[in-house]
Amino acid sequence: MDFKQISLKVGLSKKTIKIMIKSILTIVLLGVFVAVNANPPSSVYKIDLTKSNIVWTGKKVTGSHTGNIKIKSGSLVMDKDQIKSGSFEIDMNTISNTDLDEGTAKKLIGHLKSEDFFNVANFPIAKFVISKATKLSDGNYSIAGDLTVKGITKPVTFTSALSGKDVSKTAIGKVKIDRTKYDIKYGSGSFFEGLGDKTIYDDFELDLSLVFNK
Repeated sequence: MDFKQISLKVGLSKKTIKIMIKSILTIVLLGVFVAVNANPPSSVYKIDLTKSNIVWTGKKVTGSHTGNIKIKSGSLVMDKDQIKSGSFEIDMNTISNTDLDEGTAKKLIGHLKSEDFFNVANFPIAKFVISKATKLSDGNYSIAGDLTVKGITKPVTFTSALSGKDVSKTAIGKVKIDRTKYDIKYGSGSFFEGLGDKTIYDDFELDLSLVFNK
């Protein structure tokens, strides 16, 4: 139906109908503009592999050991100051030790990479995916997500402090993990009796220091 037919049917001039159509289009476009600006796109921050680090600590009856492990990849999605999502891959082949002499450290790392512990040959990557991040009253975040180690996925929750400007963010946090949930039972007093001073505690800790850039 052309403008002439519309004019005859509704009793309006062609000029009036054109003005009405332009007005409707303007309103629609304005609505789209407002909707887009009311919900700006989220910002994606990529992890800076050169500045990020994880420090692990494992404890036993007679003491403890500590070392580093590197992240392979990761990103954080932010909506203004709210964490929306994120995921991280940890390179299990990079496990190192920092409290023993070189020879003893090499033996320990070899054992940690073996089937008694992380079975790195078959499971070289561990992964953490954020499922929910809640901002706390003190400005920190309660982070909940799924950690996959040795092909086994379990929920993990911890607190993280997030700071920085718009172009860069730094996340600091401590994660306590029960290794037996990932079928790492070697030296665990929860599963073996009579271990004495050879007992290795079930929980180990990861101290996170992660830097993200937009």
